[in-house]
Amino acid sequence: MYPEFMKESLKLIEKTRPERLKIALSGEKVFTPMTDAERKEVLTKFHPDYKQDARREIRVGPNRGEHITSEVADLLESHSRINPDDFNLSKVDYDTDILVIGGGGAGAAAALLARENGAKVIIATKLRLGDSNSMMSQGGVQAAVNPNDSPAIHYLDAMGGGHFDNKPDLVRALTMDASGVIKWLEELGVIFDRDSNGNLMSKLGGGTSRKRMLSARDYTGAAIMRVLRDEVKNHPEDIQVIEFSPAVELLMDEAGQAAGSILYNLETEEYIIVRAKSTIIATGGFGRLHIKEFATTNHYGATADGLILGYKAGVNLLYMDSVQYHPTGATYPEQILGFLITEKVRGLGAQPVNRLGELFVFPLEPRDVEAASFIRECTGRKKGITTSAGRMGIWLDSPIIELINGEGTIQKQLPAMYRQFNRFDIDITKEPMLVFPTLHYQNGGLEINDKGETKIPNLYVAGEVSGGVHGRNRLMGNSVLDYSVFGRRAGINAALNAKKVKLGKFTLSHVKEYEKELQEAGIHTDRIAPVLLPDYTPPEVRARQFTARYEGTLR
Repeated sequence: MYPEFMKESLKLIEKTRPERLKIALSGEKVFTPMTDAERKEVLTKFHPDYKQDARREIRVGPNRGEHITSEVADLLESHSRINPDDFNLSKVDYDTDILVIGGGGAGAAAALLARENGAKVIIATKLRLGDSNSMMSQGGVQAAVNPNDSPAIHYLDAMGGGHFDNKPDLVRALTMDASGVIKWLEELGVIFDRDSNGNLMSKLGGGTSRKRMLSARDYTGAAIMRVLRDEVKNHPEDIQVIEFSPAVELLMDEAGQAAGSILYNLETEEYIIVRAKSTIIATGGFGRLHIKEFATTNHYGATADGLILGYKAGVNLLYMDSVQYHPTGATYPEQILGFLITEKVRGLGAQPVNRLGELFVFPLEPRDVEAASFIRECTGRKKGITTSAGRMGIWLDSPIIELINGEGTIQKQLPAMYRQFNRFDIDITKEPMLVFPTLHYQNGGLEINDKGETKIPNLYVAGEVSGGVHGRNRLMGNSVLDYSVFGRRAGINAALNAKKVKLGKFTLSHVKEYEKELQEAGIHTDRIAPVLLPDYTPPEVRARQFTARYEGTLR
Protein backbone atom coordinates (compact mmCIF):
# COMPACT_ATOMS: atom_id res chain seq x y z
CA MET A 1 0.00 0.00 0.00
CA TYR A 2 1.37 3.40 -0.97
CA PRO A 3 1.70 6.04 1.77
CA GLU A 4 -0.67 8.98 1.93
CA PHE A 5 1.86 11.54 0.65
CA MET A 6 2.05 9.70 -2.71
CA LYS A 7 -1.72 9.75 -3.27
CA GLU A 8 -1.81 13.16 -4.97
CA SER A 9 0.72 12.00 -7.57
CA LEU A 10 -1.21 8.76 -8.08
CA LYS A 11 -4.34 10.81 -8.89
CA LEU A 12 -2.38 12.67 -11.58
CA ILE A 13 -1.34 9.33 -13.10
CA GLU A 14 -5.00 8.33 -13.33
CA LYS A 15 -5.95 11.73 -14.74
CA THR A 16 -3.43 11.62 -17.60
CA ARG A 17 -3.90 7.91 -18.38
CA PRO A 18 -6.93 8.24 -20.72
CA GLU A 19 -5.07 10.57 -23.09
CA ARG A 20 -1.94 8.42 -23.03
CA LEU A 21 -4.08 5.34 -23.65
CA LYS A 22 -5.88 7.01 -26.55
CA ILE A 23 -2.60 7.72 -28.32
CA ALA A 24 -1.25 4.22 -27.57
CA LEU A 25 -4.37 2.55 -29.02
CA SER A 26 -4.20 4.73 -32.12
CA GLY A 27 -0.82 3.23 -32.95
CA GLU A 28 0.94 6.57 -32.63
CA LYS A 29 3.94 7.05 -30.37
CA VAL A 30 3.36 9.38 -27.46
CA PHE A 31 7.13 9.76 -27.35
CA THR A 32 9.41 9.01 -30.30
CA PRO A 33 12.84 7.41 -29.85
CA MET A 34 15.70 9.85 -29.27
CA THR A 35 18.14 10.94 -31.93
CA ASP A 36 21.78 9.87 -31.57
CA ALA A 37 22.67 13.35 -30.35
CA GLU A 38 19.92 13.29 -27.70
CA ARG A 39 21.03 9.86 -26.50
CA LYS A 40 24.63 11.00 -26.22
CA GLU A 41 23.61 14.06 -24.23
CA VAL A 42 21.51 12.21 -21.66
CA LEU A 43 24.16 9.50 -21.25
CA THR A 44 27.08 11.87 -20.72
CA LYS A 45 25.18 14.06 -18.28
CA PHE A 46 23.29 11.48 -16.22
CA HIS A 47 24.50 7.89 -16.67
CA PRO A 48 26.58 6.71 -13.65
CA ASP A 49 29.40 5.53 -15.96
CA TYR A 50 30.15 9.16 -16.80
CA LYS A 51 30.58 10.38 -13.22
CA GLN A 52 34.04 11.74 -12.47
CA ASP A 53 34.92 8.95 -10.04
CA ALA A 54 33.30 6.12 -12.02
CA ARG A 55 36.60 4.90 -13.45
CA ARG A 56 40.23 4.84 -12.44
CA GLU A 57 43.51 3.50 -13.79
CA ILE A 58 44.33 -0.15 -13.11
CA ARG A 59 47.99 -0.42 -12.09
CA VAL A 60 48.67 -4.15 -12.51
CA GLY A 61 47.88 -7.00 -14.90
CA PRO A 62 47.17 -7.26 -18.62
CA ASN A 63 45.06 -4.06 -18.72
CA ARG A 64 47.59 -2.01 -16.76
CA GLY A 65 47.23 1.69 -17.59
CA GLU A 66 43.60 1.49 -18.74
CA HIS A 67 40.75 3.20 -16.93
CA ILE A 68 38.10 0.77 -15.70
CA THR A 69 35.20 0.81 -13.22
CA SER A 70 36.71 1.94 -9.92
CA GLU A 71 35.25 -0.82 -7.75
CA VAL A 72 36.53 -3.46 -10.17
CA ALA A 73 40.00 -1.89 -10.19
CA ASP A 74 40.00 -2.02 -6.38
CA LEU A 75 39.15 -5.72 -6.48
CA LEU A 76 41.77 -6.56 -9.09
CA GLU A 77 44.42 -4.80 -7.02
CA SER A 78 43.96 -7.29 -4.16
CA HIS A 79 45.98 -10.08 -2.59
CA SER A 80 45.26 -13.75 -3.20
CA ARG A 81 43.25 -15.74 -0.69
CA ILE A 82 46.00 -18.35 -0.62
CA ASN A 83 49.71 -18.69 -0.03
CA PRO A 84 51.00 -20.83 -2.93
CA ASP A 85 53.71 -22.32 -0.72
CA ASP A 86 51.05 -23.94 1.47
CA PHE A 87 49.98 -26.35 -1.28
CA ASN A 88 51.36 -29.71 -2.32
CA LEU A 89 50.30 -29.68 -5.98
CA SER A 90 51.33 -33.30 -6.50
CA LYS A 91 48.35 -34.30 -4.36
CA VAL A 92 45.25 -33.97 -6.52
CA ASP A 93 41.79 -34.42 -5.01
CA TYR A 94 39.87 -34.67 -8.30
CA ASP A 95 41.01 -35.43 -11.84
CA THR A 96 38.67 -34.74 -14.76
CA ASP A 97 38.49 -33.83 -18.43
CA ILE A 98 36.55 -30.59 -17.93
CA LEU A 99 36.23 -28.37 -14.88
CA VAL A 100 33.33 -25.92 -15.11
CA ILE A 101 33.56 -23.13 -12.53
CA GLY A 102 30.02 -21.88 -11.95
CA GLY A 103 26.65 -23.59 -11.79
CA GLY A 104 24.36 -21.15 -13.59
CA GLY A 105 23.04 -21.25 -17.15
CA ALA A 106 26.41 -20.99 -18.89
CA GLY A 107 28.00 -23.60 -16.64
CA ALA A 108 25.14 -26.06 -17.02
CA ALA A 109 24.98 -25.63 -20.80
CA ALA A 110 28.76 -26.08 -21.06
CA ALA A 111 28.69 -29.24 -18.95
CA LEU A 112 25.89 -30.79 -20.99
CA LEU A 113 27.57 -30.15 -24.34
CA ALA A 114 30.96 -31.27 -23.03
CA ARG A 115 29.36 -34.52 -21.92
CA GLU A 116 27.71 -34.97 -25.33
CA ASN A 117 31.19 -34.70 -26.82
CA GLY A 118 32.62 -37.47 -24.70
CA ALA A 119 34.08 -35.60 -21.73
CA LYS A 120 33.86 -36.29 -18.02
CA VAL A 121 32.86 -33.07 -16.25
CA ILE A 122 33.02 -31.54 -12.79
CA ILE A 123 30.89 -28.48 -12.01
CA ALA A 124 32.22 -26.52 -9.04
CA THR A 125 29.75 -23.93 -7.81
CA LYS A 126 29.89 -21.38 -4.99
CA LEU A 127 26.37 -22.01 -3.75
CA ARG A 128 23.95 -24.66 -5.01
CA LEU A 129 23.61 -25.77 -8.60
CA GLY A 130 21.33 -23.19 -10.25
CA ASP A 131 21.83 -20.43 -7.67
CA SER A 132 22.61 -17.72 -10.19
CA ASN A 133 21.44 -14.69 -12.12
CA SER A 134 20.31 -17.16 -14.79
CA MET A 135 17.57 -18.36 -12.44
CA MET A 136 16.47 -14.79 -11.73
CA SER A 137 16.09 -13.46 -15.28
CA GLN A 138 12.48 -12.78 -16.15
CA GLY A 139 11.62 -11.08 -19.41
CA GLY A 140 12.77 -13.46 -22.12
CA VAL A 141 15.35 -14.52 -24.66
CA GLN A 142 15.91 -13.03 -28.10
CA ALA A 143 15.85 -15.20 -31.21
CA ALA A 144 14.94 -14.32 -34.80
CA VAL A 145 12.18 -16.88 -35.38
CA ASN A 146 9.53 -14.70 -37.07
CA PRO A 147 9.10 -14.39 -40.87
CA ASN A 148 9.86 -10.64 -40.85
CA ASP A 149 13.05 -11.15 -38.84
CA SER A 150 16.48 -12.67 -39.43
CA PRO A 151 19.82 -13.22 -37.69
CA ALA A 152 21.19 -10.32 -39.76
CA ILE A 153 18.59 -7.89 -38.37
CA HIS A 154 19.17 -9.25 -34.87
CA TYR A 155 22.92 -8.72 -35.44
CA LEU A 156 22.40 -5.07 -36.37
CA ASP A 157 20.17 -4.46 -33.34
CA ALA A 158 22.73 -6.02 -30.97
CA MET A 159 25.63 -4.08 -32.51
CA GLY A 160 23.70 -0.80 -32.33
CA GLY A 161 22.61 -1.49 -28.77
CA GLY A 162 26.25 -2.04 -27.80
CA HIS A 163 27.29 1.26 -29.43
CA PHE A 164 29.11 -0.79 -32.10
CA ASP A 165 31.83 -1.68 -29.60
CA ASN A 166 30.88 -5.38 -29.73
CA LYS A 167 33.26 -7.93 -31.23
CA PRO A 168 31.56 -8.74 -34.57
CA ASP A 169 32.52 -12.43 -34.57
CA LEU A 170 30.89 -12.90 -31.17
CA VAL A 171 27.66 -11.14 -32.19
CA ARG A 172 27.58 -13.21 -35.37
CA ALA A 173 27.82 -16.40 -33.30
CA LEU A 174 25.17 -15.12 -30.87
CA THR A 175 22.59 -14.32 -33.51
CA MET A 176 23.28 -17.22 -35.88
CA ASP A 177 22.97 -19.81 -33.08
CA ALA A 178 19.81 -18.30 -31.59
CA SER A 179 17.09 -20.34 -33.29
CA GLY A 180 19.05 -23.55 -32.73
CA VAL A 181 19.35 -22.73 -29.03
CA ILE A 182 15.58 -22.27 -28.74
CA LYS A 183 15.03 -25.64 -30.43
CA TRP A 184 17.53 -27.27 -28.07
CA LEU A 185 15.91 -25.76 -24.98
CA GLU A 186 12.45 -26.85 -26.09
CA GLU A 187 13.69 -30.38 -26.73
CA LEU A 188 15.06 -30.44 -23.18
CA GLY A 189 11.67 -29.39 -21.85
CA VAL A 190 11.47 -25.60 -21.66
CA ILE A 191 7.92 -24.45 -22.40
CA PHE A 192 7.90 -21.04 -24.08
CA ASP A 193 4.70 -19.00 -24.42
CA ARG A 194 2.67 -19.82 -27.54
CA ASP A 195 -0.54 -18.40 -29.00
CA SER A 196 -3.76 -20.32 -29.66
CA ASN A 197 -2.36 -21.52 -32.99
CA GLY A 198 0.75 -22.93 -31.36
CA ASN A 199 3.10 -20.24 -32.64
CA LEU A 200 5.82 -18.84 -30.40
CA MET A 201 4.69 -15.52 -28.92
CA SER A 202 7.16 -12.64 -29.22
CA LYS A 203 7.35 -9.13 -27.78
CA LEU A 204 9.43 -6.03 -28.39
CA GLY A 205 12.41 -5.21 -26.22
CA GLY A 206 14.27 -1.95 -25.76
CA GLY A 207 16.49 -1.16 -28.75
CA THR A 208 15.05 -3.91 -30.96
CA SER A 209 13.51 -3.31 -34.38
CA ARG A 210 11.50 -6.54 -34.43
CA LYS A 211 9.38 -8.54 -32.02
CA ARG A 212 11.73 -11.38 -31.10
CA MET A 213 11.49 -11.64 -27.30
CA LEU A 214 10.40 -15.18 -26.44
CA SER A 215 9.35 -15.87 -22.87
CA ALA A 216 7.87 -18.24 -20.34
CA ARG A 217 5.55 -15.66 -18.76
CA ASP A 218 7.90 -13.67 -16.48
CA TYR A 219 9.64 -16.77 -15.14
CA THR A 220 11.82 -17.29 -18.21
CA GLY A 221 15.11 -17.71 -16.38
CA ALA A 222 13.61 -20.08 -13.82
CA ALA A 223 11.93 -22.11 -16.57
CA ILE A 224 15.23 -22.54 -18.43
CA MET A 225 17.45 -23.05 -15.39
CA ARG A 226 15.12 -25.66 -13.91
CA VAL A 227 15.38 -27.72 -17.08
CA LEU A 228 19.16 -27.31 -17.41
CA ARG A 229 19.69 -28.18 -13.75
CA ASP A 230 17.53 -31.30 -14.01
CA GLU A 231 19.32 -32.41 -17.17
CA VAL A 232 22.70 -32.04 -15.43
CA LYS A 233 21.41 -34.17 -12.55
CA ASN A 234 20.21 -36.80 -15.03
CA HIS A 235 23.84 -37.65 -15.88
CA PRO A 236 25.65 -38.25 -12.56
CA GLU A 237 27.93 -40.79 -14.21
CA ASP A 238 29.45 -38.07 -16.43
CA ILE A 239 28.79 -34.80 -14.59
CA GLN A 240 29.80 -34.46 -10.94
CA VAL A 241 28.60 -31.39 -9.05
CA ILE A 242 30.61 -29.99 -6.12
CA GLU A 243 28.47 -27.42 -4.32
CA PHE A 244 29.47 -24.66 -1.87
CA SER A 245 33.01 -24.79 -3.29
CA PRO A 246 34.02 -21.62 -5.16
CA ALA A 247 37.30 -21.44 -7.07
CA VAL A 248 39.91 -19.20 -5.45
CA GLU A 249 42.79 -19.58 -7.97
CA LEU A 250 43.41 -21.26 -11.30
CA LEU A 251 46.02 -24.00 -11.54
CA MET A 252 48.59 -23.63 -14.32
CA ASP A 253 51.33 -25.89 -15.64
CA GLU A 254 54.92 -24.93 -16.35
CA ALA A 255 54.11 -24.40 -20.04
CA GLY A 256 51.57 -21.69 -19.18
CA GLN A 257 48.50 -23.84 -19.76
CA ALA A 258 45.39 -23.80 -17.56
CA ALA A 259 45.30 -27.08 -15.65
CA GLY A 260 42.35 -26.84 -13.26
CA SER A 261 41.69 -24.88 -10.09
CA ILE A 262 41.92 -24.68 -6.33
CA LEU A 263 38.48 -24.70 -4.71
CA TYR A 264 37.54 -23.68 -1.19
CA ASN A 265 34.77 -25.61 0.52
CA LEU A 266 32.65 -23.09 2.42
CA GLU A 267 31.26 -25.77 4.75
CA THR A 268 34.42 -27.67 5.73
CA GLU A 269 36.83 -24.73 5.17
CA GLU A 270 39.15 -27.07 3.28
CA TYR A 271 40.91 -26.48 -0.02
CA ILE A 272 40.37 -28.86 -2.93
CA ILE A 273 42.76 -29.32 -5.86
CA VAL A 274 41.09 -30.19 -9.16
CA ARG A 275 43.15 -31.20 -12.19
CA ALA A 276 41.41 -30.63 -15.54
CA LYS A 277 42.49 -30.82 -19.16
CA SER A 278 40.14 -27.92 -19.98
CA THR A 279 38.73 -25.33 -17.59
CA ILE A 280 35.64 -23.19 -18.23
CA ILE A 281 35.00 -20.04 -16.18
CA ALA A 282 31.24 -19.41 -15.97
CA THR A 283 30.96 -17.45 -12.72
CA GLY A 284 28.58 -14.67 -13.81
CA GLY A 285 28.84 -10.99 -12.98
CA PHE A 286 29.66 -8.42 -10.30
CA GLY A 287 26.28 -7.06 -9.20
CA ARG A 288 26.94 -7.63 -5.49
CA LEU A 289 29.80 -5.13 -5.64
CA HIS A 290 27.04 -2.48 -5.66
CA ILE A 291 28.83 -0.22 -8.12
CA LYS A 292 28.27 3.47 -7.24
CA GLU A 293 26.27 2.17 -4.23
CA PHE A 294 23.30 1.22 -6.41
CA ALA A 295 20.83 -1.45 -5.33
CA THR A 296 21.14 -4.60 -7.43
CA THR A 297 19.04 -7.29 -9.06
CA ASN A 298 21.87 -9.81 -8.72
CA HIS A 299 22.00 -12.99 -6.66
CA TYR A 300 24.11 -13.23 -3.52
CA GLY A 301 27.17 -14.83 -5.09
CA ALA A 302 27.73 -12.32 -7.93
CA THR A 303 31.05 -10.90 -6.72
CA ALA A 304 33.26 -10.95 -9.86
CA ASP A 305 35.18 -14.11 -8.91
CA GLY A 306 35.81 -15.18 -12.52
CA LEU A 307 37.28 -11.80 -13.43
CA ILE A 308 39.85 -12.20 -10.67
CA LEU A 309 40.75 -15.78 -11.62
CA GLY A 310 41.20 -15.08 -15.32
CA TYR A 311 42.90 -11.72 -14.93
CA LYS A 312 45.56 -13.01 -12.53
CA ALA A 313 46.30 -15.82 -15.00
CA GLY A 314 46.87 -13.28 -17.79
CA VAL A 315 43.52 -12.94 -19.62
CA ASN A 316 42.81 -9.35 -20.62
CA LEU A 317 39.53 -7.59 -19.99
CA LEU A 318 37.23 -5.85 -22.45
CA TYR A 319 34.86 -2.95 -21.72
CA MET A 320 35.32 -2.96 -17.96
CA ASP A 321 34.58 0.75 -18.06
CA SER A 322 30.90 -0.01 -18.68
CA VAL A 323 28.15 -1.03 -16.25
CA GLN A 324 24.52 -1.79 -17.03
CA TYR A 325 21.85 -0.31 -14.79
CA HIS A 326 18.41 -1.72 -15.53
CA PRO A 327 15.95 1.18 -15.79
CA THR A 328 13.24 -0.45 -13.74
CA GLY A 329 14.26 -1.74 -10.34
CA ALA A 330 11.80 -1.50 -7.48
CA THR A 331 12.45 1.47 -5.20
CA TYR A 332 9.31 0.97 -3.11
CA PRO A 333 8.50 -0.89 -0.94
CA GLU A 334 11.87 -0.93 0.78
CA GLN A 335 11.74 -4.71 1.34
CA ILE A 336 12.22 -5.37 -2.39
CA LEU A 337 14.65 -2.54 -3.14
CA GLY A 338 16.42 -3.24 -6.44
CA PHE A 339 14.07 -6.10 -7.38
CA LEU A 340 13.95 -6.43 -11.16
CA ILE A 341 10.83 -5.15 -12.91
CA THR A 342 11.28 -6.96 -16.21
CA GLU A 343 11.47 -5.00 -19.45
CA LYS A 344 8.58 -7.17 -20.59
CA VAL A 345 6.34 -4.88 -18.52
CA ARG A 346 7.18 -2.01 -20.88
CA GLY A 347 7.04 -4.39 -23.84
CA LEU A 348 3.39 -4.99 -22.95
CA GLY A 349 2.69 -1.26 -22.93
CA ALA A 350 3.52 0.06 -19.44
CA GLN A 351 4.70 3.67 -19.55
CA PRO A 352 7.29 5.47 -17.38
CA VAL A 353 5.73 8.69 -16.09
CA ASN A 354 6.87 11.33 -13.62
CA ARG A 355 5.03 12.51 -10.51
CA LEU A 356 2.87 14.81 -12.67
CA GLY A 357 1.70 11.90 -14.82
CA GLU A 358 3.80 12.97 -17.82
CA LEU A 359 5.38 10.39 -20.11
CA PHE A 360 8.90 11.79 -20.43
CA VAL A 361 10.78 9.21 -22.52
CA PHE A 362 10.11 6.60 -25.18
CA PRO A 363 9.46 3.46 -23.08
CA LEU A 364 11.74 1.17 -25.10
CA GLU A 365 14.97 3.05 -25.53
CA PRO A 366 18.14 0.95 -25.08
CA ARG A 367 18.68 0.28 -21.39
CA ASP A 368 21.49 2.75 -20.77
CA VAL A 369 19.54 5.59 -22.40
CA GLU A 370 16.31 4.67 -20.59
CA ALA A 371 18.10 4.45 -17.23
CA ALA A 372 19.88 7.79 -17.74
CA SER A 373 16.53 9.38 -18.66
CA PHE A 374 14.99 8.14 -15.40
CA ILE A 375 17.90 9.60 -13.42
CA ARG A 376 17.57 12.90 -15.30
CA GLU A 377 13.87 13.09 -14.50
CA CYS A 378 14.59 12.62 -10.79
CA THR A 379 17.82 14.56 -10.30
CA GLY A 380 17.86 17.06 -13.16
CA ARG A 381 14.24 17.97 -13.71
CA LYS A 382 13.17 17.21 -10.11
CA LYS A 383 9.99 15.52 -11.26
CA GLY A 384 10.41 12.20 -9.49
CA ILE A 385 8.92 10.85 -6.28
CA THR A 386 10.94 10.69 -3.05
CA THR A 387 10.08 7.87 -0.65
CA SER A 388 10.03 8.15 3.13
CA ALA A 389 13.45 6.42 3.11
CA GLY A 390 14.81 9.23 0.90
CA ARG A 391 15.00 7.14 -2.28
CA MET A 392 14.05 8.54 -5.69
CA GLY A 393 11.71 6.97 -8.22
CA ILE A 394 9.37 7.42 -11.13
CA TRP A 395 6.09 5.64 -11.82
CA LEU A 396 5.80 2.70 -14.18
CA ASP A 397 2.15 2.83 -15.20
CA SER A 398 1.26 -0.87 -15.24
CA PRO A 399 -2.59 -0.55 -15.15
CA ILE A 400 -2.48 0.75 -18.75
CA ILE A 401 -1.34 -2.77 -19.80
CA GLU A 402 -4.80 -4.15 -19.03
CA LEU A 403 -6.47 -1.32 -20.96
CA ILE A 404 -4.29 -1.96 -24.01
CA ASN A 405 -4.23 -5.77 -23.99
CA GLY A 406 -7.37 -6.74 -22.12
CA GLU A 407 -8.32 -7.61 -18.55
CA GLY A 408 -6.26 -10.42 -17.03
CA THR A 409 -3.14 -9.76 -19.09
CA ILE A 410 -0.97 -8.94 -16.09
CA GLN A 411 -1.86 -12.04 -14.09
CA LYS A 412 -1.39 -14.18 -17.18
CA GLN A 413 1.79 -12.62 -18.59
CA LEU A 414 3.39 -11.19 -15.43
CA PRO A 415 2.44 -13.48 -12.54
CA ALA A 416 5.74 -12.99 -10.71
CA MET A 417 5.37 -9.20 -10.81
CA TYR A 418 1.76 -9.38 -9.68
CA ARG A 419 2.48 -11.67 -6.74
CA GLN A 420 5.57 -9.81 -5.61
CA PHE A 421 3.76 -6.49 -5.24
CA ASN A 422 0.57 -8.07 -3.96
CA ARG A 423 2.55 -9.19 -0.91
CA PHE A 424 2.67 -5.51 0.05
CA ASP A 425 -0.97 -4.74 -0.79
CA ILE A 426 -0.10 -3.10 -4.11
CA ASP A 427 -2.30 -4.30 -6.97
CA ILE A 428 -0.34 -3.51 -10.13
CA THR A 429 -3.46 -4.00 -12.26
CA LYS A 430 -4.85 -0.88 -10.55
CA GLU A 431 -1.77 0.98 -9.24
CA PRO A 432 1.59 1.76 -10.88
CA MET A 433 5.00 0.57 -9.62
CA LEU A 434 7.61 2.98 -8.25
CA VAL A 435 10.96 2.29 -9.93
CA PHE A 436 14.51 3.58 -10.30
CA PRO A 437 17.58 2.19 -12.12
CA THR A 438 19.23 -0.78 -10.40
CA LEU A 439 22.63 -2.39 -10.97
CA HIS A 440 21.93 -5.27 -13.30
CA TYR A 441 24.68 -6.53 -15.61
CA GLN A 442 28.42 -6.64 -16.19
CA ASN A 443 28.74 -5.46 -19.80
CA GLY A 444 32.45 -6.28 -20.08
CA GLY A 445 34.62 -9.17 -18.98
CA LEU A 446 37.33 -11.62 -19.99
CA GLU A 447 38.09 -11.57 -23.71
CA ILE A 448 37.13 -14.65 -25.73
CA ASN A 449 36.82 -15.68 -29.37
CA ASP A 450 33.76 -17.28 -30.94
CA LYS A 451 34.78 -20.69 -29.58
CA GLY A 452 34.79 -19.40 -26.01
CA GLU A 453 38.59 -19.64 -25.92
CA THR A 454 40.84 -17.19 -24.09
CA LYS A 455 44.49 -16.48 -24.90
CA ILE A 456 45.45 -19.00 -22.16
CA PRO A 457 45.61 -22.55 -23.55
CA ASN A 458 42.87 -24.85 -22.18
CA LEU A 459 40.98 -21.92 -20.58
CA TYR A 460 37.46 -21.04 -21.76
CA VAL A 461 34.92 -18.46 -20.60
CA ALA A 462 31.15 -18.30 -21.08
CA GLY A 463 28.26 -16.09 -19.99
CA GLU A 464 28.27 -12.78 -18.16
CA VAL A 465 31.91 -13.07 -17.07
CA SER A 466 33.01 -12.80 -20.71
CA GLY A 467 33.51 -9.51 -22.57
CA GLY A 468 32.91 -8.42 -26.15
CA VAL A 469 29.50 -9.92 -26.91
CA HIS A 470 27.45 -6.91 -25.83
CA GLY A 471 29.87 -4.04 -26.31
CA ARG A 472 29.10 -1.29 -23.82
CA ASN A 473 25.37 -1.94 -23.46
CA ARG A 474 23.37 -5.17 -23.57
CA LEU A 475 19.90 -5.45 -25.06
CA MET A 476 17.16 -7.28 -23.18
CA GLY A 477 17.07 -11.03 -23.75
CA ASN A 478 20.58 -11.26 -25.16
CA SER A 479 22.01 -12.39 -21.81
CA VAL A 480 19.96 -15.60 -21.72
CA LEU A 481 20.93 -16.17 -25.32
CA ASP A 482 24.58 -15.37 -24.53
CA TYR A 483 24.96 -17.95 -21.77
CA SER A 484 23.17 -20.56 -23.85
CA VAL A 485 25.14 -19.95 -27.05
CA PHE A 486 28.59 -19.55 -25.53
CA GLY A 487 28.02 -22.09 -22.77
CA ARG A 488 27.34 -24.64 -25.50
CA ARG A 489 30.25 -23.47 -27.65
CA ALA A 490 32.69 -23.49 -24.74
CA GLY A 491 31.52 -26.96 -23.71
CA ILE A 492 31.98 -28.41 -27.21
CA ASN A 493 35.40 -26.85 -27.81
CA ALA A 494 36.69 -27.61 -24.31
CA ALA A 495 35.74 -31.27 -24.77
CA LEU A 496 37.45 -31.48 -28.16
CA ASN A 497 40.52 -29.79 -26.68
CA ALA A 498 40.64 -32.20 -23.73
CA LYS A 499 41.14 -35.14 -26.08
CA LYS A 500 44.51 -33.85 -27.22
CA VAL A 501 45.93 -31.81 -24.34
CA LYS A 502 49.04 -32.86 -22.43
CA LEU A 503 49.59 -31.20 -19.05
CA GLY A 504 52.96 -30.63 -17.43
CA LYS A 505 53.98 -30.04 -13.83
CA PHE A 506 51.52 -27.92 -11.85
CA THR A 507 52.41 -24.47 -10.59
CA LEU A 508 50.94 -21.43 -8.87
CA SER A 509 53.76 -19.17 -10.00
CA HIS A 510 51.29 -16.76 -11.60
CA VAL A 511 49.91 -16.01 -8.12
CA LYS A 512 53.40 -15.13 -6.88
CA GLU A 513 54.11 -13.03 -9.96
CA TYR A 514 50.89 -11.07 -9.47
CA GLU A 515 51.81 -10.41 -5.85
CA LYS A 516 55.17 -9.14 -7.02
CA GLU A 517 53.39 -6.77 -9.45
CA LEU A 518 51.33 -5.36 -6.58
CA GLN A 519 54.49 -4.68 -4.58
CA GLU A 520 56.33 -3.11 -7.52
CA ALA A 521 53.33 -0.84 -8.20
CA GLY A 522 53.45 0.34 -4.59
CA ILE A 523 49.97 -1.00 -3.84
CA HIS A 524 49.47 -1.46 -0.10
CA THR A 525 46.09 -2.96 0.72
CA ASP A 526 44.41 -5.43 3.05
CA ARG A 527 41.89 -6.44 0.38
CA ILE A 528 41.67 -10.12 -0.58
CA ALA A 529 40.02 -11.46 -3.74
CA PRO A 530 37.96 -13.27 -4.79
CA VAL A 531 35.73 -11.89 -2.04
CA LEU A 532 33.36 -14.89 -2.50
CA LEU A 533 30.42 -13.35 -0.62
CA PRO A 534 29.39 -9.71 -0.11
CA ASP A 535 29.94 -8.10 3.27
CA TYR A 536 26.94 -6.11 4.47
CA THR A 537 28.37 -5.38 7.91
CA PRO A 538 28.03 -1.61 8.54
CA PRO A 539 31.43 0.19 8.56
CA GLU A 540 31.09 1.25 12.19
CA VAL A 541 30.44 -2.36 13.23
CA ARG A 542 33.43 -3.59 11.21
CA ALA A 543 35.59 -1.01 12.96
CA ARG A 544 34.43 -2.21 16.40
CA GLN A 545 35.02 -5.83 15.41
CA PHE A 546 38.54 -5.01 14.20
CA THR A 547 39.37 -3.18 17.43
CA ALA A 548 37.91 -5.92 19.62
CA ARG A 549 39.74 -8.66 17.75
CA TYR A 550 43.11 -7.05 18.22
CA GLU A 551 42.43 -6.13 21.84
CA GLY A 552 41.49 -9.74 22.50
CA THR A 553 37.92 -8.94 23.55
CA LEU A 554 35.98 -10.40 20.61
CA ARG A 555 34.09 -13.55 21.55
